[in-house]
Amino acid sequence: MIRYSLRCAQSHDFESWFQSASGFETLATAGQLACPVCGDTSIAKTLMAPAVRPARKAGETAKLSDPQSETEAALAQMRAHVEANSDYVGVNFAAEARRMHEGEIDQRSIYGEAKPEEALALMEDGVPVAPLPFLPTRKAN
Repeated sequence: MIRYSLRCAQSHDFESWFQSASGFETLATAGQLACPVCGDTSIAKTLMAPAVRPARKAGETAKLSDPQSETEAALAQMRAHVEANSDYVGVNFAAEARRMHEGEIDQRSIYGEAKPEEALALMEDGVPVAPLPFLPTRKAN
């Protein structure tokens, strides 16, 4: 997709997106482009500045996994805290939480995965659970 700044013969400026540069040319020569203000079909591209991000400072590197905002940083900090202070029980979360609630095993901080209906059943039975705003880290082969 490409965005062009355009102007009609009546000097109305507007922008539009096109599948490609040739897509713009095809529509323009067929008279299928029209000014959204006056309906004129005599449309031409105008000068536009490209959207360019400022260069990174020397030595500065960014990874896709680095937090890009304060919210992402807070979530990363929360995830680190949960992972450092809780046991990951995987898909056995609902069973483990229920066993702790019923006194069958010792209380401890756990996190894992549960189907929505399992989580709802735990809450209905008074088991204190809460969803986490991130997915557990899974190891890939």
